[in-house]
Amino acid sequence: MWLENPDAEEVKEFVQKQVVLTDSVLKTCDCRAKLGETIKKDGEVVDAGTETTVNLYQELYYHFLGTDQSEDILCWRDLKNSKYMFDSSVTGDGKYVLLSINEGCDPVNKMYYFDLSELPNGLEGFQNENAFLPFVELIDNFDAMYQAIANDDTVFTFLTNKNAPKYKLVRVDLKEPNTWTDVIQESEKDVLKEAYAVNVRDLETGSLQHQLPIDIGTVSEISSRRKDSVVYIGFTSFLTPSIIYQCNIGRTQIPDMKIFREIVVPGFDRSEFHVNQVFAPSKDGTKIPMFIVARKDIILDGSHPCLLYGYGGYNISLTPSFSVSHIVLARYLGFVFCIANIRGGGEYGEEWHKAASLSNKQNCFDDFISLAEYLVSTGYTQPKKLCIEGGSNGGLLVVPQIHIGHAWTSEFGSPDKEEEFHWLIKYSPLHNVWRPWEQHPDKSIQYPPTMLLIADHDDRVVPLHSLKLLATMQYVLVTSLDKSPQTNPIIARIECKAGHGAGRPTQKIIDEAADTYTFMAKMLEAHWIE
Repeated sequence: MWLENPDAEEVKEFVQKQVVLTDSVLKTCDCRAKLGETIKKDGEVVDAGTETTVNLYQELYYHFLGTDQSEDILCWRDLKNSKYMFDSSVTGDGKYVLLSINEGCDPVNKMYYFDLSELPNGLEGFQNENAFLPFVELIDNFDAMYQAIANDDTVFTFLTNKNAPKYKLVRVDLKEPNTWTDVIQESEKDVLKEAYAVNVRDLETGSLQHQLPIDIGTVSEISSRRKDSVVYIGFTSFLTPSIIYQCNIGRTQIPDMKIFREIVVPGFDRSEFHVNQVFAPSKDGTKIPMFIVARKDIILDGSHPCLLYGYGGYNISLTPSFSVSHIVLARYLGFVFCIANIRGGGEYGEEWHKAASLSNKQNCFDDFISLAEYLVSTGYTQPKKLCIEGGSNGGLLVVPQIHIGHAWTSEFGSPDKEEEFHWLIKYSPLHNVWRPWEQHPDKSIQYPPTMLLIADHDDRVVPLHSLKLLATMQYVLVTSLDKSPQTNPIIARIECKAGHGAGRPTQKIIDEAADTYTFMAKMLEAHWIE
C-alpha cells in the first residue's frame, strides 16, 4: 500500500522531498525564469476539471434554465451496467433525443433514440413522471461507432466505422431500422474523421460539391446550421495560431472564404521557421510519418537539441496545432521540435490504431525508436542531444510507464488474464527497472536524465504508479549502492491537489512548461538565444 494514498502523511512527506530535490536541479539553470516570462507574455490555453473518484453509474438529466439543479429530470440510468457512459444530444429539428452509450475507450457505442413528439406537454410535462424516457434501441451492441450527423425527419445520416476502419457515412430510416445504405463510402487512403451537414456534399447522393481552399493543418472546429449557407471553420497549424474562417458555400462554384477572426501572437514571425513532414521505416518496414518544426537557418550537422513527442494510443491523432511553448523552445533555445505519428493513434484509421494495441503494443516502441534514429542519421540531432516526451498514454511510450483503469483494458489488456499479463509485464516500467552498467560492465551506461510529471490526485493516470516508479528508480539506481555510477538525475515535478492536466489556472500551466523545458535545456546544455 506504500505511496498509494495521496492524502497519507508518508506520501505527502515523500512528495515534499521530491519537490525540494527537483527544485534544486532546476534552479541552477538561468533560462528558467526567461522561459516562464516568455511563455506568459505570448499566452497559453487552460483546461478544467479535477475529480479524484471513479465515476460509476452515470445518469442523464434534463435541466430547465433558470431553475435549481434539484428540479432536473432524471431521463436515463442503467443500474445493471455500472461502467456505462452516456452522451446525449437533440437533433437539429428538435424532434429526437439521441442517447449514445459507451463502456470503454474503443470507438464503439450503442445508439438509442426517443421521439419528443410523443410527449404532448414536452419534457416540462414529464417533470413529475416517475419513469425514464422510453428510448428505442436502434443499435444495441458494441460492434462499431455511430455518430449522428443530420436527419431529415425519420431518415438519419451517421458517421460510422462499421466494416470501415477509415469511416464512412451511412443512412437509415427509423421506420426501416434494418436497412442501411452508404452515402459516402470508405476511402482507400483518407480517414473521414468528422462530418457536418453544410452542403459541401449532397446528402442525397454523397457527391462532392465544393473543395474548400484550406492550407495543410488542422480543422479544429466547424460551426454551422443546415438551413444556412454560411459555415465557420476553426483552423490551426504548427505556424498558424487559431484562425476562424467565414465561408459562404451558397451555390457558387468557388466558396467565398474570408478570415472572420485571427489570433495574433506578439513577436511571432512564421517566416523564421520551417515545417517538414517525413516518413521513416519502422522495424517491420512500415513507413511512419513525423512532422519536424525547426528554425529555417539550422544546418543539419547533428548539433541541435531536439524534442521528439509521441502518444500512440486510443485512436487519437496528433495533428498540426500551434503551441506558444513549442515556438519559444525552438526560437529561444534552438530546439528542433518533432511530432511522431506512430501506430496506435488514429492518423490512418482503426487499422493503424489496432496495429499497436494489446499484443501489438511493441510496434509503438519500435516506431518511436525508428523516428529517433532517423533524426540522428539525417543530422537533425545526436543521441546526447535528443529528448523524448509523452504525456498520459504517451508517458507509457517514453518511460515507459503503465497505468491502467477498467476502461483501459481494451487498449492495453488486463493483468487478470494470463495471456494479456505476459504482454504487460514485458514493458511495465515498474517491473523492468535495471542497472544498465551491470549488463555492460565495459561501458559507461546509465539511465538518461529523467523527470516525471505527476499530479497527486490524478484520477486517470493514477499517481501511485508514477510515485512507485520514481521511488524504485531512485532506490535501485542510487540509494541502494555505496557508490552509484548513476549521476544523471531521476526526479519528478509533482503538482499538488491537481488532476489529469485539467482545472489548472494559466500560471500553473506556464510554470509546468517552463520547468519542463528548463530541465531539457539544462540536461542538453542548450543556451538562450536572443
